[in-house]
Amino acid sequence: MNKKIFSIILALVIVFFVGCSKGNKTSETITDKEIDKLSFDEIKEKAKGKTVNFYGYGGDILRNDFIDKTFIPYVEKNYEIKVNRVAMDIDAINNLLMNEKQANKPSNVDVVWINGENFYSNKEQGLLYGPFTHKLPNFKKYVDENSDDVKYDFAYPTEGYEAPYGKAQLVLIYDSEKVPNPPKNLDELRDWIIANPGKFTYPQMPDFTASAFFRNVISNLVGYEDFMDNKKDFTEEEIIDKIKPAIDYLNGIKPYLWKEGAVYPKDLGTLNNMYRDGEVYMTMSYNPSAADAEMEKGNYPKSTRTFLLDGGMIGNTHFLAIPNGSQNKAAALCMIDAMLSFDMQLEKSVPKILGDMPVFDLNKLSDEEKARLESVDLGEATLPFRELTAKRIPEMPAKLVPQFEKIWEKEILQK
Repeated sequence: MNKKIFSIILALVIVFFVGCSKGNKTSETITDKEIDKLSFDEIKEKAKGKTVNFYGYGGDILRNDFIDKTFIPYVEKNYEIKVNRVAMDIDAINNLLMNEKQANKPSNVDVVWINGENFYSNKEQGLLYGPFTHKLPNFKKYVDENSDDVKYDFAYPTEGYEAPYGKAQLVLIYDSEKVPNPPKNLDELRDWIIANPGKFTYPQMPDFTASAFFRNVISNLVGYEDFMDNKKDFTEEEIIDKIKPAIDYLNGIKPYLWKEGAVYPKDLGTLNNMYRDGEVYMTMSYNPSAADAEMEKGNYPKSTRTFLLDGGMIGNTHFLAIPNGSQNKAAALCMIDAMLSFDMQLEKSVPKILGDMPVFDLNKLSDEEKARLESVDLGEATLPFRELTAKRIPEMPAKLVPQFEKIWEKEILQK
């Protein structure tokens, strides 16, 4: 090739790549150290035009609709970023994050919906970015960072590595036409079960809600305080000895349960169908607005209501976290800040939209915001946020959950 022609071609190639480099400068990855030095306004500017991959469970139609129809447009309008919702079960997400780390590859996941054992294991394995919550304006404005609901996730310290997304709380559900005076405590519940044989039961382990109900009985009868040290390990024998009153309680009501306790519904869905058909008069949920949602669908009788036990009802917080391997952390921070906004937390608290309890510290709300929150139409069955909060008790360490479930099978199911 003629040297002159070669030189011209080489010059054009250099110009081309330099031009491309300048054109892509805004999409370059910002390092964690750089992000830590930026104000949120600077982070927001860096995030403009980016797309966040938001991974989480996709089996909840109401949640999917809220994200797709309300949240994503809100983020685009107020932060000028796009959100790509990716439906994936948490076990698959965990495997993806681990595989990406082992392969030393950037992560496809920018934000993940997470809590409990999954947060614990991912944080321990160094898969999560943080701390980051201190950088979020809406976290500072609306969230009580010193509350146990925020500081701990199933008794494991969050340390700013996840931001609250919403809250859940166990409630008991009943047909008010068949149960005019719902029990106020476990003693009254036992008396009602004995007086109405076959009309109460709970799902079989390891159903999530059944497991929560068992832990609630434990907390009400023996307390939860002795179990809250996440670093302490208990043998099966030690746990059985500590929770014997709860074991005795459940064995005591067993002959009066549906099918005389010989079998249990395989999962919460089965129990809900039994309640819908009038086979039992009570069911339960870890979503305090579930009864209204089911009535709206025509699945539950209009006389359905919810109640709490005076000893307290277990509640937990679900969170949003950012994987260490995310190449889009600025936009991820913006997306999480958007989820913590008053408008989005309020919107998703409406039972017809999602019924997800907001993460607000009520003391941080303005009078106008409090009025807007109190004006939300919760429906006939959903209890007010203040009432739920007043009887909220914490979850125990996530590592104890499988131990409790194993003990239930051994000491109750097989007895």
